[in-house]
Amino acid sequence: MSLLSCVSGMWQPGIGDPGATGWLTVLAYLLCCVLAVQVWRRLKGQRGRVFWGLVALLMLFLAVNKQLDLQSAITALGRCMAQAQGWYDNRFAVQLAFIAILLMVMLAGLAIGLNSLGGRLRHSGVALAGLSILCAFVAVRAVGFHGMDALIGLRHLGVSTNYLFENAGLLLIALNAIWLLRRR
Repeated sequence: MSLLSCVSGMWQPGIGDPGATGWLTVLAYLLCCVLAVQVWRRLKGQRGRVFWGLVALLMLFLAVNKQLDLQSAITALGRCMAQAQGWYDNRFAVQLAFIAILLMVMLAGLAIGLNSLGGRLRHSGVALAGLSILCAFVAVRAVGFHGMDALIGLRHLGVSTNYLFENAGLLLIALNAIWLLRRR
């Protein structure tokens, strides 16, 4: 069996979260993207512009990923490769390495974001906190341990912890962008 047919047997492009909360989250990502672009445009020639440009790109990617469920395609690819190459039974070490690399990339991204802000942390620190929450959310989802999946799957007043966790970061980013846009 080819790698492509293996992956296509486990993952199909489609709407990953078709419920109302899924679409609201996609809209929140897109709103954050638009707001970040507006801040980016306003900061022409100023510190913090790179940060808001990266926020805009990340928000657009995460909006698309939210519904296409691209991380499931990557998981399927890894599973197919492990089975084809005969190391599926020893996949735990590879999973740990993947998680470690993902965490290092996220920490490096946050460090780059912090550095690009220069002396403007007080202006964009709330957005950086929102990004940190989103990175933590992505890490929890990537780990996929059953205990964590159970925790973020809990519901409060009909809303999942997953939704609240993800959208808390988005709310902070949007509030910071709105504050910056209204300042001048």
